[in-house]
Order: sequence, then C-alpha cells, then structure tokens
Amino acid sequence: MSCPEATTQRPTDGRIAGNTAMTDGPGRPEGCINSPVIDAFKSTWEELTAPGAPFAWSMQEVRGMQMRVFDTAPPHMRVLWEMSAGYGDKPYVVFEDETYTYNEMHARVRSLAHYLRDELGVAEGDRVAVAMRNYPEWITSYWAITSLGAAIVGMNAWWTGPEMRFGLEDSRPKALIADDERLERVIPELDAIREKGSLRVVSVRSDRELPGDAVLWADIVKPDEAAAELPEARIEPDDDVCIFYTSGTTGFPKGAQLTHRGSVHNILHVAFANSLATAAAAKIDAANGVVTEQAVDTPPAVMVPTPLFHVTACNCVLHPVTASGAKIVLMRKWNPQRALQLIEREHVTGFTGVPTMAREILTHPDWETTDTSTLATLGGGGAALQPDLVEKIDQAKGAVKPSTGYGLTETHGITTAVGSVFFSAKPTSAGPILPTFESKLIDDEGNELPPGSIGRLCVKGPAVIKGYLNRPDATAEAIKDGWFDTGDIVHIDEDGFVHIVDRAKDMVLRGGENIFCSEVEAAIYQHPDVAEAAVFGVPDERLGEEVAVAIVRVDGSNLDETELATHLEPLLARFKHPKKVWFLEEALPRNANGKFVKRELRERLAPSE
Repeated sequence: MSCPEATTQRPTDGRIAGNTAMTDGPGRPEGCINSPVIDAFKSTWEELTAPGAPFAWSMQEVRGMQMRVFDTAPPHMRVLWEMSAGYGDKPYVVFEDETYTYNEMHARVRSLAHYLRDELGVAEGDRVAVAMRNYPEWITSYWAITSLGAAIVGMNAWWTGPEMRFGLEDSRPKALIADDERLERVIPELDAIREKGSLRVVSVRSDRELPGDAVLWADIVKPDEAAAELPEARIEPDDDVCIFYTSGTTGFPKGAQLTHRGSVHNILHVAFANSLATAAAAKIDAANGVVTEQAVDTPPAVMVPTPLFHVTACNCVLHPVTASGAKIVLMRKWNPQRALQLIEREHVTGFTGVPTMAREILTHPDWETTDTSTLATLGGGGAALQPDLVEKIDQAKGAVKPSTGYGLTETHGITTAVGSVFFSAKPTSAGPILPTFESKLIDDEGNELPPGSIGRLCVKGPAVIKGYLNRPDATAEAIKDGWFDTGDIVHIDEDGFVHIVDRAKDMVLRGGENIFCSEVEAAIYQHPDVAEAAVFGVPDERLGEEVAVAIVRVDGSNLDETELATHLEPLLARFKHPKKVWFLEEALPRNANGKFVKRELRERLAPSE
C-alpha cells in the first residue's frame, strides 16, 4: 500500500505531532506506514487535542512570543505538589527497604521548607543546591525548594570536588544539601567557594566531621513537628524551578534554566502520550472485534534507576508519578538482579531507564523466574532503543511493551514519545513531536529545509528552557526567536514520526550521560606532554558509546595510559575518562579549517566497533 504524497502541514488544523513540516525521508516505505495501527494513532491524536478536549491547546504569549500552551495547564509546580496531598496514605517513595507515603513526605517537605525560609531566608528567586544519590531526601528537597518559589540546583552526583566548586560558584545557592560521598568531595573546596559568598551545608546520611555552621538533616527535618501549611510563596509560570547542568561545548557545564511552565507542560506531554497509547490501542481492538480482558487493578508503580539530577528521572518520572498518585521505586545503585527483585516485590508497572538497563533486565538469568506480570512498559530515554531491543521487549513474557522518548534537558524532558504497538510499527523512530512543540529542520546555515530533507531539528514551545544561567552568549546561540536548535540530525516521516540520523553536537552519549568531547580534551590538554588530542565516541555494546581519545605526545615524552588516568582523576568525573587511548606518532588529520577529522580517526582506529 503506497503512502500519500508529503504535505507541508497536517490535513486538519496542524495539531497532529505539532510539526510545521511533515517531512518524508530516506527509507520511505519503512518510515511511512498506512495501516490501521497508524490510522488509529492519528485519529486519536486529533480527538485528544481538539478544542475542549483534555489536551487542547491555544496560542498564548510566553516570554514575549506566541507559543502553543495547553489550555488546562496549572500555573506552577507548587499547585501540583499541593494537589498530591489528597493521595494521603498511598505509598509514594520506595528506596530499597524504606517506604514513605504521600502524607509522610508532605510532612517532611513542610518541615524542610519552613527551615529553609525561617532559618536560612530562602525566598522566591533564590537557589538551593542538592548533591546526593537517589535518596528520598532528594525528593523531599525538590518539593520543599520549588514550593518556596526558589530553584533547586540539581548537581551531578558524579562530579569531582573541582566540578562541584564550579557549579556552586556559578549558581550561587544559599545552601547545599549533600550526602556523605558528595560532602567528602566538596568540603576541601568550601573555603574557596565561600570567598565568593556564604553557603550553608545540610548533611544527609553522613556522620563525618562537618564545617562549624553545617547542620544534620535529622536536626532540621522533623515531620512529627511539621507545620500544618507550607510557607506562602508568590510564583510566576516562567520563574526558574530548577537548574540542571548540561555539558558545555566550551569545556564548562551550562546551567539550563528550567521553568515552572515548562515542567508543567512536560507532565502534560507525558500524560498525553500515555492517554494516546491507551485510547488508540482500545480503538484498534474495537475495530478488530477484540474484547480486551479486564486488567488486574495494579496500582501504578514506576522504577527509575537513573539519577534524579537528570530530566529523565526527575521531569519524566518523578513529576508525573506525583501528579497521578503513583509510586516511585528507587535504587541505591544499578544492579539488574536487584531491579528484578524490586519489580516483583513492589509490583512495578513501568520501568524507565537507559536502553542498556532494559537489555540487562531481559538478559539476566533471573528474568524467567521472576514474577514480572505487573510490568506493562519497559523502556526509557537518554539513548535510542535499538530495533532489536524493541523486538525483544515486544516478544518478552507477559504483557510488557516497549516505550521510548526523545528529548533534552533544554526541552524539560520529552520532545517525542511512542510506545506499545505504535513503537513496534516504527521501531527505528523516536515517535512524533508532542503537541505544544512546533518543529522545523534547518541546514548548517540556519535555512529552513523543505519536506523530504534531512536536517537539524529545531523546536519551539513553552517547554523550551528560558536559557543558560549566566551565559547570554550561549543562550543566544542555542535559542533564536524562541527556536531551540537541538543539534540533532533527523528526518520526519510523513506520519510525523521522528527518525534520528546523527548528532551534530560533538559529544559522546555513554549510558544516557552526555559527555562533551571538548570538556575532556580541555582536561587532557592540561598535561604538559600532550601535543594534540582528539576525543570521540566509539560503540560499546553495554553503554551505547564509550569515550576514546587519540593523542600525539610532545617529543621525548613517555606519557602512557596510567599516567593519563592519574592526571585526569582530580579533573573529571570517572565516567568521562577515556576508556580507549591511542598514542599516535603522526599529526592528527585535519580539515581545511584546521579542525581534527574525528570521523577519519574513528574509522581508522576502531574500524570493527
């Protein structure tokens, strides 16, 4: 069955997938599918976004620009948190063998919020940094800080002491809430940090000796004595709710300014994607005369093994879980065997991690003997699910279905989403652009491309970040007239599904972590024996990619891998260290502009990987 000709907009009002250009691309027979599955998907999309429907949107002014805004969007995240109090004694947070109900977490949030406001003077527009594992205290801190109208600085828990110092000096928080491992790294940096402003420290799950003005979590968070109400706060939709640091192309991380409005819209996009999949699947069953058996009424429970300082875990799991009264299941660290134990014990219905985690669960020896009957979705983001993994999940025991989404910190989470049979119909795609995003493809000169092209994806909408903290130049470069340049090379098929072709950004995507090559190169070049260095990614079966580097040493140098690792230890988090190192005798290949030709290096040095 042939596909209809490509058009520049949708046949109704352009609401489906939010694209300004629905482009076809390479592999059109695979990318464009006329089938009852896709037809049901499209018609359900139209119904859910029609005027007056649950996910209707209209053009509104946002930060001086016209954007698509959901008509039902609440004004800020505090409203969402206050509404969740109605879930009462339902389980909310599970961390290993600890469980906290909504009531218990609300008491903790109120207690911490009053300490921050009454004792530290944290007010609207201030910042509080959080650096720890996925402990329940991370979630308590998040809701307490954001409910005050302050912004949480979600620090990368893998940062070294100097990296933590950079983040704290850049964001200037009033306080740092940190666990034992992070305190060990940052305490030697505190004197230097405090030369640029005061910083109070709150210690979580640690008994180490602390600076004189530091306080213990247990001494300030007293749920049994918590006030009945949160402190009052005045919050605007486009106030900062969070600062998440994303690796920078200049060698320093950039603090992305996430807003209340953007976070709310990401929640609604997640809800839309779930509603779309459920309603479209029911429509397919009805058309085929299939009577769907009544599902066992298992309360929703989502496991998230990825760090809460990323939008995948925070915005795409914590937020919608809280809004829906579900349960979030956390792990101290990733272990597929432990994950299976928790899936069985907590009756987990959804798993959201990076693709390698889904693969390790499916291939673990305990998969067949573990009760995973409640598991309905297995997927996540941070990297593409390979087509073979989509098929493996689809064919796994039980009713589990694959799901994925594509997004960035700069879009507050998901920009596309797809799951279930719709993902299986297009396993090479990341799903369609979500409703309140507009999209376009551009070439290297910034010119908009016509349908049928491959180009850099740009998106516009309320879920695009406000900008980068203290980085007006970087903000202006990335966001032009409201359009954010993702740097990702894509084509959009005639059904509106995005197919990611390549990344324009010079980075390595390792297990869901973005590692910018320039940052690693900057650290390597600090060694006096390095004459030239080019960092690039090479394929890795488990993590997707690993960091690799080709180095030309100065004449007479005996620099080796051991010495390089020792040099990088205090400069970069361990996950950024090159796992493959080549020392070359000849100069690195360059193009006419003098830039290293990394693709040539990759093909020559790692041809079989």
